[in-house]
Amino acid sequence: MRIRQQVVVFDAADLGAESSFWAGVLGGSVEADDDWHMVQTDGEVRLAVQLAPDHVPPRWPDGSPQQIHLDLWVDDVDEAHDEVMSLGATLLRAAEETDEPDAFQVYADPAGHPFCLCWVKKRD
Repeated sequence: MRIRQQVVVFDAADLGAESSFWAGVLGGSVEADDDWHMVQTDGEVRLAVQLAPDHVPPRWPDGSPQQIHLDLWVDDVDEAHDEVMSLGATLLRAAEETDEPDAFQVYADPAGHPFCLCWVKKRD
């Protein structure tokens, strides 16, 4: 089997809010139909949003099944944090101080899907 393209699809009750959020995060645009939105960057589909009028946001970390999440690796976590928050994200868990070489913070998109901003810690 040869897979020519892979698209992650989020369910959401509000297609506009969800697809606009991810288009903003990914620096892309939205191609909208009545019940399906494609988020594209540089002419390539990055993800899609499907209308699910009865969508119930997952509760993270110990509630309803998580369903899916994305890890987005960034160079500047402060800048990325400000950007996703301005686009409508909710911070679910701030980074913890550890001795690990990388870190992450957990957010929810407008439909409640968790995603992480991840980064490699700067060395002193």
